[in-house]
Amino acid sequence: MTYDLYIGDRTFSSWSLRGWLMLEKFGLEFNTHFIGLYAGTMAADMAHLAPAKLVPTLKLPDGTVVGESLAMAETLAERHADLHMWPTDPAARATARWVSAEMASSFGAIRGQCPMQLQHVNKGFCVDAALQADLDRIETLWAHAATFKTDGPWLFGRYSLADCMFAPVAARIVGYDLPVSAAARAYCDTVISDPTFKAWRAEGLKTTYDPFPYDMGVPTVPWP
Repeated sequence: MTYDLYIGDRTFSSWSLRGWLMLEKFGLEFNTHFIGLYAGTMAADMAHLAPAKLVPTLKLPDGTVVGESLAMAETLAERHADLHMWPTDPAARATARWVSAEMASSFGAIRGQCPMQLQHVNKGFCVDAALQADLDRIETLWAHAATFKTDGPWLFGRYSLADCMFAPVAARIVGYDLPVSAAARAYCDTVISDPTFKAWRAEGLKTTYDPFPYDMGVPTVPWP
C-alpha cells in the first residue's frame, strides 16, 4: 500500500511539511512528487490532480485524490486505526482535533507576517499587536493540550497528528525568534530537534535561491 504525496519547496511550504510528517512520522509508504511553487509550473504540475489545486495533495493507492491537510489527516487516521495517529483517550482525541482545526483556520498574523523559512533565524523582528495575539492564543492551546499529556514531550505526550499540524508554527517561532514562554519554546525545540524534521530541513537546504524569497530586512543568525 503506497501513497503518492505532492508537495512544494521544503524550505518554505508549511502545509507540505504537515502532509509529509503525517506519512513519514507514522511509517507509511509513499512516493514524493514536487510541485513547482516557485518555478511557475504549479498549475500544470497539478492538472492531473484536479480539482485539487494546492499542496499538499495525497493520492491514495486506489487513485482517490485527497486535498486539504485535515482531510488527509482524517483519511489516514481512518485507514490506519492501528497506528493511533490521534490520541487514544477520547477527551484528548477530541481536543487534538479541535486545536488542529483551529490551527488550520486561524492565525492569519503569524502566517502573513512570518512566512515559514527554515534557512536561518531572523533577529529583531517586530511583533505587533496582531502577531502577539496569535502567539498568546497558540500558547493557550498548547497549555490546554498539556492538561491531557501522558508521558512524552509532544503536545499530548505521544506524537500525534496535532504535532504534524503545529510543526510549522513551531518553526516560525524559532525562525523569527518570537517571544514565547519557556514551556512553549521547549516544545518548539522538541519539534526542530526531531530527526524527521531535521531530515526534511536538510533536504530543503539542497536547493538554493537567489534572491531569497523572504528577506525580512533584519539581521540573521544560523538556524539552531
